[in-house]
Amino acid sequence: QVQVVESGGGLVQAGGSLRLTCAASGRSFSAYSMAWFRKAQGQEREFVACISATGENPFYIEPVKGRFIISRDNAKNTLYLQMNSLKPEDTAVYYCNPGMTALPNICPGTSLNIWGQGTQVTVSS
Repeated sequence: QVQVVESGGGLVQAGGSLRLTCAASGRSFSAYSMAWFRKAQGQEREFVACISATGENPFYIEPVKGRFIISRDNAKNTLYLQMNSLKPEDTAVYYCNPGMTALPNICPGTSLNIWGQGTQVTVSS
């Protein structure tokens, strides 16, 4: 079973960029769709973006569309989230999460209960 470790968060000014990384262990990373979630203080964890097991058909929630790019490197067992034009409302702890899908080229999948410690992103105004 896969395990995940997120990194790459930090403090950035509004308009800046960060790239988050999710390092996965286990031999079956390429079998899972992958997603990024985020949890702001006092709010529920929310889905942000996903990418299929094959790296196709990324999907984004409307608030991040055009600013965030999700990608993966199955040879390196790694998932990325490039975040551009950051806004204060993007401030949250970001988590990556594997999912199961009926087909390898679609997402989101059924979320598996596999979570890392998350990485904090803070955007100052």
